[in-house]
Amino acid sequence: MSNHLICETSPYLLQHAQNPVDWYPWGEEAFQKARTEDKPVFLSIGYSTCHWCHVMAHESFEDERTAALLNRGFVSIKVDREERPDIDSVYMAACQAMTGSGGWPTSLFLTPDKKPFYAGTYFPKTARYGMPGFCDLLEAILDAWMHDRVNLLQSADAVASALTETEKTHNKPETDLILKACSTLQSSFDSTYGGFGRAPKFPSPHNLLFLLQQYEKNGDRQALFMATLTLERMYAGGMFDHIGGGFCRYSTDRRFLVPHFEKMLYDNALLILVYSKAFELTGDSFYLDVAEQTAAYLLREMQSKEGGFFCAQDADSDGEEGRYYLLTPEETVAVLGKDAGEAFNACYDITEEGNFAGKSIPNLLNHPRQTKRFESEKQALLRYRKKRAPLRTDDKQLTFWNALAITGMCALFHVSQNPEYLRAAVQAYWFVQRNLKQGETLFTSFRNGKTGSRAFLDDHAGLALAELSLYAATLDQTYLDAAVWRAQTAIDEFFDVQAGGFFFSGPKNETLLIRSKESYDGAMPSGNSIMAYVLTRLSTLAPDRISKKLPEKQMTYMKHQAASAPMGFGMFLVALSDYEQPPVEVVAVCAQEDAGMLPALVPLGANLLMLERETSAYPLLDGKKTYYVCRGFTCLPPANELKKDWLLSR
Repeated sequence: MSNHLICETSPYLLQHAQNPVDWYPWGEEAFQKARTEDKPVFLSIGYSTCHWCHVMAHESFEDERTAALLNRGFVSIKVDREERPDIDSVYMAACQAMTGSGGWPTSLFLTPDKKPFYAGTYFPKTARYGMPGFCDLLEAILDAWMHDRVNLLQSADAVASALTETEKTHNKPETDLILKACSTLQSSFDSTYGGFGRAPKFPSPHNLLFLLQQYEKNGDRQALFMATLTLERMYAGGMFDHIGGGFCRYSTDRRFLVPHFEKMLYDNALLILVYSKAFELTGDSFYLDVAEQTAAYLLREMQSKEGGFFCAQDADSDGEEGRYYLLTPEETVAVLGKDAGEAFNACYDITEEGNFAGKSIPNLLNHPRQTKRFESEKQALLRYRKKRAPLRTDDKQLTFWNALAITGMCALFHVSQNPEYLRAAVQAYWFVQRNLKQGETLFTSFRNGKTGSRAFLDDHAGLALAELSLYAATLDQTYLDAAVWRAQTAIDEFFDVQAGGFFFSGPKNETLLIRSKESYDGAMPSGNSIMAYVLTRLSTLAPDRISKKLPEKQMTYMKHQAASAPMGFGMFLVALSDYEQPPVEVVAVCAQEDAGMLPALVPLGANLLMLERETSAYPLLDGKKTYYVCRGFTCLPPANELKKDWLLSR
């Protein structure tokens, strides 16, 4: 048995192609069927490595009775949120508006004209956890559709209207967002275990990057402490995979011990960037070691032979969350031998009683900051672990997520000077150029030789950020030119000339219920936050092509959005700080014989520009390579060599 998903390329949709539910992919065929048969639409949004998506699938979508009920009374549509972030954005906003919260799987009931009238997330098959049973819910909605449709349609119209009004609202701009954000972060900081709030704890790397920036620019030692303690504790806990490297999605507990075990490309890409920056600022090799272990995981398990990076690895194996990662003392002794095994167990907290489901998640909570011990033992355990039921890998390659990986790899190259990381970044970039573009049209996803939908704001913004990172790493003018072109394309397709900010979708994308704007930084920085950063950088690096009025307009828009909760706008705050307090600017003018890269001591985030020949504004000094450095609104005299203290932001 198969349904209408059988010809899709998304791993998530293909996981449901053999369900007894007659699933359709998002498209006119499904909605026309709903109109013709006068049925409501059941819309289920998720992604392939989502644990609770799997649970709901096993309980309900593989169940014959539930499927019969769905097939009789509804038209059922499956959406991969990673392939269609535009659909996810609109209907997640609807779910949050209707229920006060959201998450995946997202479960919505729509009219045939795509308006939601009921929403939720995971529903158990039978009533429990204080939630209605899914079959009971289906029966109730069918009854209301048949006998109380007027109220359902009124509810749908009200939700659609509320979403439209939400797009128009603006908060009063905060006079000092940066100060307010630092204060808010400090008030929620867990000074014992790191992170913010209690549990669950997410990595929020853009907030950590903002805190590191505040130390770099203003000497804020409390900001440094909050960032570095969090980075140390995230690594020490079970959220970091101490056998194979890389970070899991988030911690379910305050101590970062028990993770939600899925591994996402974007988390690891952004954390490589943050750990690299922490190493640059502190000189502590601990942070470099963690960044390199994380990069090793991505290069070993998540990069295709063509150079692109895959999306994610599942939390489940053999139907159990986390089973792939757990160890017992007997297993480690059997693999490593008695002495080495017992020493490993003592260090990594692998005990008879265990810390998760009777087994142990390896962790260093009792021995933090150890990164170099047991290297050969970890390799042996990694080989042993690979004999288990393999983790499912979502091998879609997404433009936005690959752009974040490129940015992280460039940062790691910058602080390590290891060409392997730059090579990986360049390979991923040209993978995107070859496979996710057709002519000048950019697409959001690629799998099995097929592209997905036309690119959205995040794809363009992320790719411009990646091109700026590649330019900083190589000083190849091609990348800077590409970043300017990409930013201008985003302006042309997504910028809201009347109200400011960037829409998520452009006029060439599919028209949905609303044309949303996303400004809040969730697990990933929003396209609007990244555009604020990109435009600020480009207005300095290419002032003849990107007007300074553009970042000014974007800052004004984003200040309104961030006013009530600046802690949720970490990447924008990085951009705002650079806008208000520009980073070091270095212009290198090359003599004919000595063109090449700038010294590695130029900090991450500096504005770098290399001129292949002298100009009237930037003449050579004594006929040799000459550096012009501006810092804190002050320019230093030209010099033939750079000094590190010239490059400090403060």
